[in-house]
Amino acid sequence: MLRRRKRSKPEAASTPGEPIISPQRIAIDHIMAPLRTNMPNAGDFSFEAIKALENPVPMIVTNGGESLLELWLEPFGQDYWLLPGETVTVTSYGSWNDHPFETLHETNRLTVWATSWFATVCDGNGDEVPGGRNRPPEANA
Repeated sequence: MLRRRKRSKPEAASTPGEPIISPQRIAIDHIMAPLRTNMPNAGDFSFEAIKALENPVPMIVTNGGESLLELWLEPFGQDYWLLPGETVTVTSYGSWNDHPFETLHETNRLTVWATSWFATVCDGNGDEVPGGRNRPPEANA
């Protein structure tokens, strides 16, 4: 005996004629909302423009190990290489949903996602740390 699969009914739109928004779309919109909010106020992604966004939330990152630690800053995929004992400050600016950072630790790498899309990496004097500084030659392969 064959049974028919029961079809799931699509959720009703809140307003007639309004499209139903998928969970994937909601997730993308959640991620993109801070970019849409912050970009008009920043104008570009320069160090100075990002700092002008205000609302800074700093996070101190220290390499407590005995070898280079790669600090990978998302969402733009910029690398920073911290020497043993070196400390930098990653600062998120502007607006974000829920929390300013997400972090992931892997062997010899710390990935930091600035959920506002706008972040800087500074040394102890507040000066910009250039991307790729201390990058080992084998990382370019």
